Amino acid sequence: MNSSLRKLAGALALAALLSACTSTPDRSAAAVPAAEQPPSDQAMKTLSAEVFTYGYPLVLMDVSREVMTAKVPVNTFGHKRSFPDATFKDVVSPNADTLYSSAWLDLSNEPMVLSVPDTGGRYYLMPILDAWTNVFASPGKRTTGTKRGAFAIVGPDWQGQLPKGVKEIRSPTNMAWLIGRIQTNGKQDYAAVHHLQDQFRLVPLSAWRKGSRAAPQSVPRAKLIDTETPPAEQVAAMDAQAFFSRLASLLQANPPAPEDAAMVEKMQRMGLKAGQPFKTTVLEPSTARAVQEGASAALAMIKAAGRQSAAGHTGWRVQREIGVYGTDYGRRAVVAMFGLGANLPQDSLYPTARADATGRPFDGGSRYVLHFDKGQLPPAKAFWSLTMYNDKQAFVSNPIQRYAIGSRDHLRFNRDGSLDIYIQYERPEERKVSNWLPAPPDAFNLMLRAYWPDQALLNGNWMPPAVQRVN
Repeated sequence: MNSSLRKLAGALALAALLSACTSTPDRSAAAVPAAEQPPSDQAMKTLSAEVFTYGYPLVLMDVSREVMTAKVPVNTFGHKRSFPDATFKDVVSPNADTLYSSAWLDLSNEPMVLSVPDTGGRYYLMPILDAWTNVFASPGKRTTGTKRGAFAIVGPDWQGQLPKGVKEIRSPTNMAWLIGRIQTNGKQDYAAVHHLQDQFRLVPLSAWRKGSRAAPQSVPRAKLIDTETPPAEQVAAMDAQAFFSRLASLLQANPPAPEDAAMVEKMQRMGLKAGQPFKTTVLEPSTARAVQEGASAALAMIKAAGRQSAAGHTGWRVQREIGVYGTDYGRRAVVAMFGLGANLPQDSLYPTARADATGRPFDGGSRYVLHFDKGQLPPAKAFWSLTMYNDKQAFVSNPIQRYAIGSRDHLRFNRDGSLDIYIQYERPEERKVSNWLPAPPDAFNLMLRAYWPDQALLNGNWMPPAVQRVN
């Protein structure tokens, strides 16, 4: 950490900020109007860091929406017909467990009716995130079963009566992201999942009332959008003026929650107003520098918080407070950066590891084994998988095109009923290939996904075993 970041971290306690930003109003700030007592440069640096952390998920969501709707229009399902590969960069930490059926929703004009087919008992989930990355509903096998159904996703201000048989789901914001996932048991299962995907539909409420059950035909808007650079990298490349102006433009349609009153005061003190560009060029040079330093420091701290090694003897971190964040803005920002679109823990948990049993970071120059004793496989009502990522949270190119391994694969168990997963860059001996998760030649990290986790995993009574280095 350079001297300016170290000074900022000490003065502002940014590490604490990223654990949980202030959740109670700053009475002293409220008592003294900003116009009468402008913040000092140091105070502006503090405000910039806190507001950046607060607004990061919203800005990242909007950039992600822009990138993805350049390919598939809003209010329209985009179906992934195959698992992502190493070229996929649209979102961080993709999975190779389910086929996605996702859609960005604009609820400002009218509700959208989501109709789901009978999946015949197959596990699926349709979590819906608001603009701030909170999961506000999650239709699917766990919550609504697997029979046919219809749900009206309505905006925060919509009023009206819904047709019989259509259940209301109210979104806190007019921007929402529906990220459907259907269990897919390998490439041989694609055809069956495609048949189900084609039966998931989004129809405007006005069309549904008229009897239409077909999704409207539309085309992406013609805009000059960078669809090659991952959204997280695009946000990281923004200077403070661009970032805060983007945030201000989004606040009108996606207002802060009532419990964000303290942060709203801080934005006001900083001079950030909904719908108005934020211009550092009108500030004193030292104040403009303070704003930039605060934003840069916050970004660095979010990255550091997401990449820090796990505490505890197993080397795994388990984020159980995900999907809904309240005023824990730091956690929300970290999850957005490293796992945008994360589910509720009741739907799936994602233990992650970046180091072996000794605390040494994973590296493709070594070989590793993840050993499960008999009867100690990840406890999940649906299924589980172990996924490999590089240091950019993307899949790793490998000769057998395997990015994840788990309960849906034909694994080879040991004679005593235990299971070994071999994690390494070099191809192992033939008898171990069925249990091989290929690694890159350099740094990597692991994510263990448990879909519909049992209570033992939700309450911490079960934890993944430590990954052992074998050379």
